[in-house]
Amino acid sequence: MRVLIVEDEPYLAEAVRDGLRLEAIAADIAGDGDSALELLSVNSYDLAVLDRDIPGPSGDEIARRIVASGSGMPILMLTAADRIDDKASGFELGADDYLTKPFELRELVMRLRALDRRRAQVRPPVREIAGLRLDPFRREVFRDERYVALTRKQFAVLEVLVAAEGGVVSAEELLERAWDENADPFTNAVRITISSLRKRLGEPWLITTVPGVGYRIDTGGSDE
Repeated sequence: MRVLIVEDEPYLAEAVRDGLRLEAIAADIAGDGDSALELLSVNSYDLAVLDRDIPGPSGDEIARRIVASGSGMPILMLTAADRIDDKASGFELGADDYLTKPFELRELVMRLRALDRRRAQVRPPVREIAGLRLDPFRREVFRDERYVALTRKQFAVLEVLVAAEGGVVSAEELLERAWDENADPFTNAVRITISSLRKRLGEPWLITTVPGVGYRIDTGGSDE
């Protein structure tokens, strides 16, 4: 999952970003409305976390533009405005959820997971393919009933591959969905993570390399 955090308090934004990373959720930060619109124009996000009171175009304006784009991206408003009228106006703008400051990071993570599940309701909450069982909310993976311990990054990469349901996912898309905007497009991080992930999952290899294209879950097994 990749999230855009629109928040003009640097310490709070960085704390949220770092906390989400610990939960295998990639996050980018925009400190003002103009930066948020720029990031939205060049990156693909699963969710947006918006502070309403930010410099430049307000969080409300960002929400309006996300809704108008027809992307269906869920919006969670994260703000100090806690009156019922504030919440009502936020939902009227198109927010899918509303969390007031101060808040517990754990609650934010649970709400983001719930929004992601709602967004992708065509997929079961627990995903299964080729003997692999992935629970994105418990962050657990089993292969043929055997528990597989994964690092946060390995889990994030596997989650993207499993969601593709056997389709090919390019290295660029994996970088976009499992890392953040600071990831070097020329890095070997994807290849290294895929290699270590294969070893963790064990033989026969479940992740197949499609030369020049990307990676996919092989439902029949592969020696690549």
